[in-house]
Amino acid sequence: MLTLGFLISTCPKCGLFPDPKTIKASPKAMSMFHFSPHAQIAATLLCELSHSISVAESSTGGMISASLLSVPGASRYFKGGAVIYTAKSRLAFLDLNRERTRQLSPLTEEMALEFAIAARAKLDTTWGIAELGVAGPGGTPYSDVIGISVIALSGPIDATVTIKTNSDNRAGNMATFTDRALQLLVDSLRSIKSIS
Repeated sequence: MLTLGFLISTCPKCGLFPDPKTIKASPKAMSMFHFSPHAQIAATLLCELSHSISVAESSTGGMISASLLSVPGASRYFKGGAVIYTAKSRLAFLDLNRERTRQLSPLTEEMALEFAIAARAKLDTTWGIAELGVAGPGGTPYSDVIGISVIALSGPIDATVTIKTNSDNRAGNMATFTDRALQLLVDSLRSIKSIS
């Protein structure tokens, strides 16, 4: 057990960080993010392919970027990222095709792909990954659905996925969305590597 003024169950794998599965939403809960195991694989593949990546993320709050940066040597492939949590931040950090985005429904794979394209173009990277979602516990003006994320990857191939957890556990959803975004990246990189 880790004591920080209260008790948190530690991760059974490493014994150090709190186990994300045991984090309960409460004012006293403090969660430390467990980096996705897909981050190391993504980093290795990005380096092997000499590819670069930029990130635009919303409900994951920077956790996709943090995961990619957790691997030593990240400067070889990670060019930057932005938390685009509000309309104002989206306008400031991304050069979105506003005509195109007006035609799309929010929280769709098509909308996420537009954000991924904009992230990729902004930093001139091989890949752009974007995540838009509702981590909970409440809904948003865009969706009453809680525990949903749309993730898109723009690059040599485009890929998208919708994640539905059916949970209102904010920290758990954020970790799940991050892990699935990195899994999408790894799957796409493996696909590219197998044909090169």
